[in-house]
Amino acid sequence: MQSPEASTAAISTRTSLHLALAAFADEVVGTLARLFVYVGTLALFAILGLAALGQLPDLRDDELPPKPTWSVADRSHPAFALSRLDSSEKTASYIILRHPEGGRRDVMRWTGEADKVLAELEIYRQGGEFDVTRPVAMDLAVQMGLNAATPLEQAGLIETKFGPVALFRPVAAAEGARACLGYLKRSEEPALQISGFSCQGDTLPAQRAAIACTLNRLTLLTSGNEPKLAGLFAKAELKRRACDLAGSQDWLLGAANAQLRGAL
Repeated sequence: MQSPEASTAAISTRTSLHLALAAFADEVVGTLARLFVYVGTLALFAILGLAALGQLPDLRDDELPPKPTWSVADRSHPAFALSRLDSSEKTASYIILRHPEGGRRDVMRWTGEADKVLAELEIYRQGGEFDVTRPVAMDLAVQMGLNAATPLEQAGLIETKFGPVALFRPVAAAEGARACLGYLKRSEEPALQISGFSCQGDTLPAQRAAIACTLNRLTLLTSGNEPKLAGLFAKAELKRRACDLAGSQDWLLGAANAQLRGAL
């Protein structure tokens, strides 16, 4: 027979072993439980991710929804006109473009032989699409039939009924290219931009005079319920001057011209 001390030691050994096994079993069960939770969480995120991807539009470049752009407004009526110098003057083509965000462009063009554009006048009423960060030279260069990256330099100012108007020309025109002048006039109230170009005139004074004459002859047919636009043209009419196509120096702001040199 075992002594009482030996029996007590055996019982204590078995109890310690049982406790160790129980602790190990609890640790294994806890680890497995945490592993199942982790794997289940990953599976849930994967399912939610796949579901979300299934609902998102395809973001490939070739399937992106088209951005709102300008379109010809055939049903809109002209809002501007040029008073004629004489009855034999040809009528310019008139195109109206509208943007879904509210912008409107009224574009008048005059063509010569072989339908070559000799002059263009655009009145742009800005909407939500107007980008203040876009360089003005880019749009003006495109209007003049040049590459958008073509550098332009300021070519002085002319005085018109709308006030001083800045003139621009290519920095380095190619030999044999048409000598054309671009122009730009902005108004804050109303938000309006008058721009265009002219290739009319054999000399620089004559070209400037042709642009000034065009702007002085510009009239408003309808303001389209825009009182600020009507007010702008009403004030401008008070400053209208007669055309001087010979290119008188009276059209030029000589002091300002001397300061407006360099690339745009």
